[in-house]
Amino acid sequence: MENEGRLQLGKGGRKERMEEMGERCCGLIVEKRKGKEIAMEKGRALSVAVNALCLVMVCSAIDSPQYTVVHSESDFEIRLYRSSVWMSAPALDISFEKATWNGFHRLFQFIQGANLNFSRIPMTAPILTTMVPGAGPLQSQGYYVSLYLPVKFQATPPLPLPELNIKPYEFSSHCVAVRKFSGFAKDDRVVKEAEKLATSFSRSPWADSISSKSQGAYSIAQYNTPFRIAKRKNEVWVDIDAPELGCKLVDVAAY
Repeated sequence: MENEGRLQLGKGGRKERMEEMGERCCGLIVEKRKGKEIAMEKGRALSVAVNALCLVMVCSAIDSPQYTVVHSESDFEIRLYRSSVWMSAPALDISFEKATWNGFHRLFQFIQGANLNFSRIPMTAPILTTMVPGAGPLQSQGYYVSLYLPVKFQATPPLPLPELNIKPYEFSSHCVAVRKFSGFAKDDRVVKEAEKLATSFSRSPWADSISSKSQGAYSIAQYNTPFRIAKRKNEVWVDIDAPELGCKLVDVAAY
């Protein structure tokens, strides 16, 4: 009898320990599930925030400057752009990337209401960063970051707050040689793409259509938000003078 009692007690103790282990295991599973749910909620919240910022920036952009393709080759094309009004921000930074961020930051404040009209202006594409040799201090390279104004604001652009140091300028009708490229527009990448366009263009019938005023000057057009990783769209622009295509040269220093 005594042995049977011990056996039953042993069985009961093992049962209790097994139940306790089961409860602990279930507790760990519940905690893991809760952790996963919290992580998933955080991921969803981050995704919503990124998408919202994306919509505020370039993803919702529908307005762009109008143009006609007047000539096309395998690695570049020539576009005739119509006259339009842009907002331009000078930037004296030492690199393309820093200048673009500096200028775009001020332009973004402008379209978010930092203007004398307190107008909120829809985002457009592209963001255009123009590099002009000799336009900076002591004949260094200067940058102008520009944003096309939507059709609604073309006739009467809102006046920016003075501290933003930006102003409207008229993008006169003229031709632009364009080379497309993907990926991110980094400092070393944009130089290489500009060199490729110059090489391709030098072999074309319009090799002499870039005047001395435009030598070394080019622009980088960016169409996507920084959050977009794949299938990014960028372009190198160079102003040209090709009367036979209906083009006339503009002074890039006007940017």
